[in-house]
Amino acid sequence: MEEILRTERLTVRKFMPADSGDLAEILTDPEVTYFEPYETFTAEACIKEAENFAASDEFFAVVLGGKVIGKIYFSRKKYGTAEIGYTFGRAFQGNGYACESVHAFMGYAFGKLGVRRIIAEIDTRNKRSASLAKRLGMRMEGEHKQVFPRKEDPDKYNDFYIFAMLKSEYSQPEKEG
Repeated sequence: MEEILRTERLTVRKFMPADSGDLAEILTDPEVTYFEPYETFTAEACIKEAENFAASDEFFAVVLGGKVIGKIYFSRKKYGTAEIGYTFGRAFQGNGYACESVHAFMGYAFGKLGVRRIIAEIDTRNKRSASLAKRLGMRMEGEHKQVFPRKEDPDKYNDFYIFAMLKSEYSQPEKEG
């Protein structure tokens, strides 16, 4: 298991093929995958997806007490820019896990990977994800109109916000006490 970073409550590490069961709890939930650019998975498809994630340099498991509760997508683009995305199991939403792990991963990317700018593309209807991007300290840079077809109606297209943060804008959370 290749650990990338550890926070107070969580570990972010490379995926392993053995994570397929936990991954299935996330990716088979239509409510969780609704805003994702892919269809909801079957449990069987998650076995192959865990293998794909394990072989990828773009997907990272967020682990709480030995259980994968979410994933972070991190893809390098040109000119020191990277794109970040996140998906967490429904049972683990609303507990600050996404904010904690994604913020720490952004710090890792700025500090260890030499990234100078991180962006997030978020469906304008996904209010919770946009709120998280703001809590992370990202700023909205723009809105792209009619980017991807809507899952339930391919004749309608979704709009996306573009959030971003520069390395110079990143700050560590305040320590209490």
